[in-house]
Amino acid sequence: GSVQMSPLRKAPHPRAHTSTLPPTRTLLSRTLREWRGSRKHGQGKLLLKDGSYYEGEFVDGEITGEGCRHWALTGNTYTGQFVLGEPQGHGVMKYKAGGRYEGELSCSLREGQGNLVDADGQVYWGSFHDNKRHGQGRMVFRNGDEYEGDWVRDQRQGHGILRHADGSIYEGRWHGDMFSGQGSMAHCSGGVYRGLWIDGHPMRRCPRPCRWPRGVLLWGHVWVWPCPFSGGPGQSRGRCGPSGAGWSGT
Repeated sequence: GSVQMSPLRKAPHPRAHTSTLPPTRTLLSRTLREWRGSRKHGQGKLLLKDGSYYEGEFVDGEITGEGCRHWALTGNTYTGQFVLGEPQGHGVMKYKAGGRYEGELSCSLREGQGNLVDADGQVYWGSFHDNKRHGQGRMVFRNGDEYEGDWVRDQRQGHGILRHADGSIYEGRWHGDMFSGQGSMAHCSGGVYRGLWIDGHPMRRCPRPCRWPRGVLLWGHVWVWPCPFSGGPGQSRGRCGPSGAGWSGT
């Protein structure tokens, strides 16, 4: 009956291959200094001792403009806009471990609008800040569930809609990647719960002490239990079928 959290716990959080790009500015500057006097300008290719390379535009000896950069250490490859050796503007990052990002970057970090596909094939479209999903965005999970709404530092937080692959739909408030606050769940079995959620659990208020099954005395906010919202990814919602005994479905 307890509600467990979604595939976000298992997958698309930025891993090593989607984190901040390895610092290379010092190495690039040291290599460029050997021929900066010639003011390398236009198209060119730069090979580094560790096997990394850059091919593209130079401006007054600096890596600035359109180009392609490969990091030997991580195996990642970026194609797009650069400013002073850093990916900045619009581009495509392909990760050796799988997945890719296409969109806006600032100082090598995902910043602005973009599209991120992780190694498991889960897809996010929307806003990024400081390399994390932040703002408005939409994500499709590998099990077919789909979330659209607010994000805060890679977690679903604010208002959002989760459409489960089985047809169940939750719409309402989120906090820390869980249903939290006012929201409604339309279950695939036909039952609907509207009301308060706390830490992923549907809650009801008992205005006075009341006797619950098995002789438990309840008071205040209590879980709606049993209920059909258990045992699924995205935010648990249970199997499609009859509601648990004792759940009113209203």
